[in-house]
This record gives sequence, C-alpha cells and structure tokens, in this order.
Amino acid sequence: MTQDPTPQDPAFRLPDAALVSRTMADVAERGQRIVADFLKRQAPVGQPGNGSADPFNLGGAFMEMATRLMTNPSRLVQAQIGFWQDYLTLWQNTARRMMGGEVAPVIAEDIKDKRFKDEAWRENEVFDFIKQSYLLSARYLQTVVRGAEEELDNKTAQKVDFYTRQFVDALSPTNFLLTNPEVLRRTAETGGENLLKGLSNLLGDLERGKGNLRISMTDRSKFAIGENIAVTPGKVVFQNDLMQLIQYTPTTDKVLKRPLLLLPPWINKFYILDLRPKNSFIRWAVAQGHTVFVCSWVNPDEHLAAKSFEDYMKEGPYAALDAIQKATGEKQVNAIGYCLGGTLLAATLAHMAKRKDTRIRSATFFTTMVDFEEAGELSVFIDEAQLQALEEKMEKRGFLEGREMSNTFNMLRANDLIWSFVVQNYLLGQEPFPFDLLYWNDDSTRMPAAMHSFYLRRMYQGNDLVKPGGITLDGVALDLRDVKVPTYILSTREDHIAPWRSTYRATQIYGGPIRFVLAASGHIAGVANPPESGKYSHWVNDTLPPSPEGWLEGATELAGSWWPDWHRWVSALDRTEVPARIPGSGALPALEDAPGSYVKVMAGD
Repeated sequence: MTQDPTPQDPAFRLPDAALVSRTMADVAERGQRIVADFLKRQAPVGQPGNGSADPFNLGGAFMEMATRLMTNPSRLVQAQIGFWQDYLTLWQNTARRMMGGEVAPVIAEDIKDKRFKDEAWRENEVFDFIKQSYLLSARYLQTVVRGAEEELDNKTAQKVDFYTRQFVDALSPTNFLLTNPEVLRRTAETGGENLLKGLSNLLGDLERGKGNLRISMTDRSKFAIGENIAVTPGKVVFQNDLMQLIQYTPTTDKVLKRPLLLLPPWINKFYILDLRPKNSFIRWAVAQGHTVFVCSWVNPDEHLAAKSFEDYMKEGPYAALDAIQKATGEKQVNAIGYCLGGTLLAATLAHMAKRKDTRIRSATFFTTMVDFEEAGELSVFIDEAQLQALEEKMEKRGFLEGREMSNTFNMLRANDLIWSFVVQNYLLGQEPFPFDLLYWNDDSTRMPAAMHSFYLRRMYQGNDLVKPGGITLDGVALDLRDVKVPTYILSTREDHIAPWRSTYRATQIYGGPIRFVLAASGHIAGVANPPESGKYSHWVNDTLPPSPEGWLEGATELAGSWWPDWHRWVSALDRTEVPARIPGSGALPALEDAPGSYVKVMAGD
C-alpha cells in the first residue's frame, strides 16, 4: 500500500502564514467586487429576466421517469440487489488486498477515461476502493435510468439520460480535494499553496465572467488574433453589417479559375480554419492554387437583433458572390460550408436552384446537418419550455450571449471541457496551458435574437428544412432536392454536435453527384487535420447505400488527412488555371489586412 506524505515527512510543507494572510485579504477584496458586480446585473425579483426556476425543463422529465419506475418496482429492486452484491464483493476484495492478496477489480474504468490516470487509483487500496465505489454507483444510476427510458418518449429519455450523466460526472471523486490522491499529494508538498493559488484562479474566473464562473481553459495572454493565430496573409475586400469578405494572398503563380468561397459557422469564429500555419486549412488551400475567400461574420450586438436567417443568406453568400465577381471577374465559384455555415449553404443552393442561379458550381459541406430529426445531444436543449425561456432572454438583450452557447457545447464533453479544468485550475492550482484550439473555443460569439429563434425552431424543433417547401426565404419555398451541383460531404465519426449518421442523410436528399467521406475524431479536430500531422484516418466509399451503417460496412479506411482527397475531387471539376489574383487589384480595393476587424470583437466587448 502506497503512503501519502505525513507532517513528519520531508515532502510535507507547512503553509506560509504570510502568503495565507495576503491571499485571504485579496480574496475578501475581490470577492466583494464580484458579488457587487453580479448583483448589479441581476433583475429585481419578480421582474422579467429572472427566468424560470427550471430553465432546462428537467422537473417534468425526471418526474415522468420516477412514475415509470414505480409502475415496475421489481426492476428497481433487481437493480438494487445487483448493486449491493457488487458492493459487498468490493468490500471483500479490498479487505483481501489489504492483507496482501491479489484480486481482480469488480469494475474497471474505461481505458479512455483520463480522470483516473494517477497510479494511486490502482496502487493505493483506499483510492482504488473509492474509484470502484464511484464506478459501481454510476453504473447503478445509469442502469436504473436506462431501464425506465424504455417506456419514455425519445425526447424525455434523451434528456433524462443526458442530465443523469452530467450528475454522475460531477460526483466523480477526482473532482474533490479529499478523494483525489494527486490533489492531496500536491497539497502536502506545497503546504496548501496549490489551494490558495486555486482560489485565486477561481476568483479570476469569476471576475472574468462578471460574477458568473467562466473557467479559463488556456492562457489567453499568449495569443493575439492576427499576430500568432489567423495570420494567413490577405485583405478584406468587402464588408456589410453581417460579414467582412477576406481574399487571401496567392502563393502560387497560377491559380484555379474558380475561386473558393468559405462559409464558416457564425456560432464560432472563422479562424478555426486558420489557427496556426501548420494546421491552417485556409493556408493549405491557397498553397494548392485556390483563390480563397472567407466570410468573417460580425459578432452581433443588440443593434442587429432583428437580423434573420434570410438576412444571413442575402448578406452572406449572395453578397459574397457579387463581391467575388467584382474582385476577380469570375461568376462561378466552388463553395464550402462548415456546420451552421453549411446549413446556410444548403438553403442558399435550394434558393438559387429555384431562381436558376448557377454561380455556385460545387458544394462542400463540413460536419453539416440539414435533416435534424436525430440531431444528437443538442436536442436535449430544444423543447417548447426551454425555447420560450431562451426567447425571453434574447428579447430583453437582443441576442444570445456567446458564453451561454459555449457552456452548452462544453456540457456535451463535461469531463474534458469542465471538470478537468476544475481539477487543474482550482484544486491543483495550475495555470492553464496555452493551447490555440482552446483559445478559439473560448472566443465565443453572440447570436442575433431573430435568427437564432428561427434556427432553433425551424431546424431543430420543426425539422422544416428537409421538408419540400417547409421553409420560405426571400419569397422562395425551398426544396433541398433541387440541389443538383456536385457535392462533397465531410463528416466526423465522433461528432457530438452534428452526428455523422444524421449528416449522412443528406446523401439521400440532394439530387446531384455526391461523395461522402468520414473522418476520424470529432467536430473540430477531424476537420482541422492537415496532411503533415499524420493524425486521424478517414473512410471512403464510392457507393451511397440508404443507411449510414451500410455505407461504413463497405467503406475503406485510409491513413491520414482527408484534405488531399477533397482537393483531388474539387480540382477535377474544372482544372482551368489563370494567373494568380492579388487582393485589391480588381474592382474591389483592399479595406484592411486580414483577418480584419470583425473577428477581433470579443463577446464581452
């Protein structure tokens, strides 16, 4: 049995009295400011803006689950008997191990679970017991809940399952001082200075969130947009209320005749595709001979509250197509849409088809849903009660706060994006590591009230985009089956935001030639995966059977990035080359250097 430091051990340090005194004085002063600022921002009791006491509409879901459980008590009894039998075995095994015996674990953590990476969770009998107790309790809770889910409707079952996992994750022994061996060891070694530093980190995050906890995931001081991230050279050549259009500087003497238009999501910022030179899709596409244009969306405030999804179509892709023609003389382009930007691209293509507008000659969709029937765990946040509560907030402010959207995405991977930082920042007292991807993840954007309400209600709740004529934009009833252009669909296998089985449904909707490619990893890492990294494989299949399972069964796995596969596909559509185009040399003068000013507006500005 391994021993943790005691007061007699050399590794054990007494706390520095002066440091404790200074820290607590700082805590008191900063705490008063935080509380005062937080209270100032709250609406008085009984007035609009306080929101529902149950904003996630959980009460009804769990009450229905409890009712179902009580109608079949034998199932609950069986689960309890199984749980106590496993618990008794664990007690017996722990006793044998303390007496020097070798025993197999009653339950083991998932091999991918990083929470229990410290060796003490296996080598120390007490911490091994704590770990297995937690895992048994977690399994029991989830077994009971999933048993009840069989009699619940899909939406309620999904919500109960999701929030049960949130509860289970929050109660992990790794999240608490007295049950985390790594934290106990650090506390003994530093004389508690890690906890004082962690308290200071916690206060800093509360200050940054103006009274709300905004967990620091990275050292933000190490990054500056346009200086060491989003540095691919180019110029802003057009702008309107909703976007700046960036044209990137060529690095080849000849370029493909058709320009490439990139429509990123406006839930986040475009530079996920231009983080660093080594993993920049934009820089790589320029190097392959594409004249790249990117819509850098505005971070909207209350003045843009009335901007609609239709406005994003007209002032986004339609405005960009007009500007590209002025800048290059070319009418025809290849277009890429990423996530929400892809949903906008699909709607725009259906709109253009009705108007016989053929300027977009090919479409590429990165992790894009157009059929939202099975929209993954984000559906947990979409029901009438939650939408009404959200619309009440947006009506008051004119937009959805970027932090609220970011918190939703973080909950989809709570152990990685919430609890790991609680342990590292607040219990171990460590400073966040500088990581470009997490800087981008924390650089959240707001959503205009009118557009976001339309998107949630008509796409997620009503699934109207996939219905012929289900949505009308600018006087045109849309039908995605009218989309006949060559289409490349890129999905990622571990995507929690746009599940690949849902994105695959588009292969059975569009009317033109389609290539579907599945990349390893998730919504971000699977897309931003340069060939030079040697990471993550991808799957290809030239056939498109009705089911995603059928597609995967017949697919071939290939090592490395999917980027070269996409370039071969898109360049084969038209290999004509022309002299390289310099931003600002056409009919549109350069307004400012890339990445422009819109992208630099933070959600709190």
